[in-house]
Amino acid sequence: MDQFLHGQKALVTGGTRGIGLEIARALLAAGAEVAICGRDDRSIESAIRDLKNSPASGKVVGRNADVSNSEAVAALFKFVDTELGGLDILVNNAGSGVFRAAAELSIGEWDRVIGTNLSGAFYCTREALSRFRERKSGWIVNISSLAGKNPMAGGAAYNASKFGLNGMTEAVMLDHRQDNVKVTYIMPGSVDTEFGGNTQNEKSDWKIAPEDIAEITLDILRKPSRTLVSRVEVRPAKPPRK
Repeated sequence: MDQFLHGQKALVTGGTRGIGLEIARALLAAGAEVAICGRDDRSIESAIRDLKNSPASGKVVGRNADVSNSEAVAALFKFVDTELGGLDILVNNAGSGVFRAAAELSIGEWDRVIGTNLSGAFYCTREALSRFRERKSGWIVNISSLAGKNPMAGGAAYNASKFGLNGMTEAVMLDHRQDNVKVTYIMPGSVDTEFGGNTQNEKSDWKIAPEDIAEITLDILRKPSRTLVSRVEVRPAKPPRK
């Protein structure tokens, strides 16, 4: 693969599995140094072993961090500063989902989904912007969902988090485009991951593969400096008939 990101430093939140893991793998193959985070030390260690065995992999490091906690996010970014020597690309991918009727949704479940998917993305974005604005350069790619424009039964918390993420992303793009900070969001439909309800050993051939989202991420980052892909919607080409 063309290592067009050689020398770039990237952070992928929720990078231990699914979409985040494949984005981290793609960034490494494109020449970047990569940090990942997750909530479980064992999964971080497993993901780093996996990534280090990938072709053309550069430096990869990981840290346990709950992105819904602003202090944990600040510590994560200090870790990235120390281990990678800076940051050029932030991929906000960490996500949580609870799907049940609004009347059955607990306060704790609501807080967890909003805290991870929306507040967590803001905390990470804020830390990244403090670095990007100073040197007039940087990319933020937020992994959203088609649930950010299409309400669904059982999706009160998840829909709210993704509608909010989409709005926040566009506002941040407008706020900081003159700082030479580029901001994009990707809105996948059904993706073949454990988050989507599959177990590790199950596959759904009709769903989007995590690797497809990783490839789209690289396509966005590859665009010339004059061009910004601000939003991408991605759907399965041929879902089952209902």
